[in-house]
Amino acid sequence: MDPRSSSAFSSFSCSSCSSLLVLLLLGTAGFFPSCAVEVEVKDASNATCLYAKWMMKFLIKYETNSSDYKNTTLDLLSDVTHNGSVCGSDTQAALLAVQFGEGHSWSANFTRNNETYQGDFITFTYNTNDTAVFPDAKRKGPITIVLKDTMDPVQLNDVFVCHSTEFLEAENVTQIFWNVTVQPFVQNGTISKKESRCRADTPTSAPTVLPTAANVTTASTTLSPAPTTAPKPVENPDTGNYFLKNGNETCLLATVGLQLNISQDKPHLININPKTTRADGTCGNTTATLKLNDGNSTLIAFTFVVRNASAGAQKYHLKEVNVTLLNSLNGSVISTADNNNFSKWDAFLGTSYMCRKEQTLEVNEVLQIHTFNLWIQPFLVKDNKFSAAEECFADSDLNFLIPIAVGMALGFLIILVFISYLIGRRKSRTGYQSV
Repeated sequence: MDPRSSSAFSSFSCSSCSSLLVLLLLGTAGFFPSCAVEVEVKDASNATCLYAKWMMKFLIKYETNSSDYKNTTLDLLSDVTHNGSVCGSDTQAALLAVQFGEGHSWSANFTRNNETYQGDFITFTYNTNDTAVFPDAKRKGPITIVLKDTMDPVQLNDVFVCHSTEFLEAENVTQIFWNVTVQPFVQNGTISKKESRCRADTPTSAPTVLPTAANVTTASTTLSPAPTTAPKPVENPDTGNYFLKNGNETCLLATVGLQLNISQDKPHLININPKTTRADGTCGNTTATLKLNDGNSTLIAFTFVVRNASAGAQKYHLKEVNVTLLNSLNGSVISTADNNNFSKWDAFLGTSYMCRKEQTLEVNEVLQIHTFNLWIQPFLVKDNKFSAAEECFADSDLNFLIPIAVGMALGFLIILVFISYLIGRRKSRTGYQSV
């Protein structure tokens, strides 16, 4: 098989598998079509040598002309081509390549040995000259990132299948993949019927399921029959402990319970389970991002920034929240919500921020995040411990009211004792007359 003598075709179709769920949860707001791309590469003898069908989208943070940062979403919606795809051989990597939109491209190469194949590198190029996606980008032109593929080795004659959603993050870009089917180095021109599934498709515990037509009235996170009695209210979420490390040093600490409130005709509450949620992100001197992925239905990112306050002091605050909702039944991305204009959780650099009371973050008109028992420090963590905490106003109100109430009770008691003393003294004098 000569890898240079290859041809390919690609088909492109939009999937409607997640549209019902989106309409139930969010109406039409925030809906992104889920589309699949299919590429089949053939050699000079017209035998299939590489096959792939998958769905993907990209979340990109870019700098604007005003030096702020915005998030945008790049989807494969039209004009997909496959130039440059290569069959591969024993000594040369196979290459799966697509081009789409206004100058964007994506490719993945695969290597093999005698018994297995695996993903090697993924290359993604996005073009900020595409004004529909990057209307006010400061940096113009194509930007390319290259990162290591996380795909495990697969037996040579197996087709790799992964319905679950996978995230690859590098250089302000999150690549999201789901419903992946791929087989490079196809043997004898026939795509294998034997599947090798990704680890995420074989969870050790039951996955969380977003509300669907079967359970939307119960505000439950698992599929269940419609109840015959009134549904129980959703309890407050469990509190999770999360941290990020920079080398061997902890650089971010967070303790928080999280609950999503998705509003349509009435709110649907979804608790984030800390037992199945993993933390990822980045630490920096002036910017830090905590990303929480429950592995099934939700990706939440909190971004903090440092600013100069009065008298030269430095403070930090929550600047941006990004939420990606997934359909855990098939792993497709159903919606994203973003707000980069927050000024919450404000504290001096070198301290932590605490708020035990429930708080609400308005991400957009249909999605809110409720936080409980919050304690966070995104900068200057020392000895893996929280520094002294600056408490939120709601907590400080409680702290002030307790001593005030105690003081008022003591004062009232003193007044009662004093009045009782005066009454008793007056009565004792009425039994004597002067002579």
